[in-house]
Amino acid sequence: MDDAGVVSLQATMADMGRAARDGARALRLASPEQRTVAIRAMAAEIRAAAPAILAANAEDLARAEANGVSGPMLDRLALDVARLEGVAAGVEAVAEIADPLGVATSRWTRPNGLDISRVRTPIGVIAMIYESRPNVTADAAALCVRSGNAVILRGGSECIASNLAIHAAIERGLEAAGLPASAVQAVKTPDRAAVGMILQGLDRSIDLIIPRGGKSLVARVQAEARAPVLGHLEGLNHVFVHAAADPKKAVDIVVNAKLRRVSVCGAAETLLVDKAVAEKLLPPIAEALIAAGCELRGDAAARALVPSMKAATSEDWTTEYLAAILAVAVVDGVEGAAAHIAAFGSGHTDAIVTEDEAAAEAFVAAVDSAIVLVNASTQFADGGEFGFGAEIGIATDKLHARGPVGAEQLTTFKYVVRGTGQTRP
Repeated sequence: MDDAGVVSLQATMADMGRAARDGARALRLASPEQRTVAIRAMAAEIRAAAPAILAANAEDLARAEANGVSGPMLDRLALDVARLEGVAAGVEAVAEIADPLGVATSRWTRPNGLDISRVRTPIGVIAMIYESRPNVTADAAALCVRSGNAVILRGGSECIASNLAIHAAIERGLEAAGLPASAVQAVKTPDRAAVGMILQGLDRSIDLIIPRGGKSLVARVQAEARAPVLGHLEGLNHVFVHAAADPKKAVDIVVNAKLRRVSVCGAAETLLVDKAVAEKLLPPIAEALIAAGCELRGDAAARALVPSMKAATSEDWTTEYLAAILAVAVVDGVEGAAAHIAAFGSGHTDAIVTEDEAAAEAFVAAVDSAIVLVNASTQFADGGEFGFGAEIGIATDKLHARGPVGAEQLTTFKYVVRGTGQTRP
């Protein structure tokens, strides 16, 4: 981009920031009912625009294939009639959740009679930078409207046509409900310079930046952002099969955690098996995985029990495959599993399979991840499955929000103090 192009883009992005502030004010002052009407209208407009959205997605897919994208990464990008209906249904689900704004999360009265309450309020303007998944455009828009935040969406260049087609439907839904289109804006250029301008804060218009994508994107955002960042690290997720695991549950949970959909951040990437039952349980689990088309890469102990496994390298323990590949290690009980997860995990999602309640509670206490599951697949790491309607991501940070980020997690709070004429001596 030449100098004139940079200046033009800077002006465009600055205008977006100012407009987002106006949109944020309108959403904050809108009633819960008006925000609900807007979200439902957004879902209706997505359904009505299905032919245009699917045609745009076909353009993105053709371009991606021409650029050598294939397999799970192409699957993340793809929409069809059923998936698009799922996108619209997800938006509708957000309309049905309780509006979080104005809710007093705590209230008390001081001895001097002051009535103090802590009340949920919007954050303001959120910038969402994401890759590959066009459904994020709709999910983020719906959650931000529900929580009263304006949002600036910057999707990946690989799905720009799909994102813009979905965004056009969202704009129509907002306007049908009497809300400004500036409440949800989309960056229309694929130029990466726009990302840099967002990271600079658009003249302090942005209150929070949320990256959702690969390690390099998140690292760049965290390194360069001049506004607070809600981190979403890769899903280096583990399933630990404990000595007291039910054999059938172990097979079913591990296969589902890895293979239900390999391209989502909740997919398991490492299987840990308690050495006390590895000889008994690892072979049938491995057999089921291999039969389903999964490649296994194991440590020496795992390969001694399943010789067909490839040898795992040090990189396998820290790789988010997003493919039908699973690393396998034999560990010494809960303590060994927790140590492995602490050394190699990303703090995203980890699970234990066991019928021993004490072991389950020990695992929950020892594993410091955003989501810890007992006897359930890691693929439940999803805001919709938590009852949030949808999610804007899985936060792996420890401040403000952690785990699935729904509408409630996109709020902050203020203190409202009501008096009857008190003055301080």
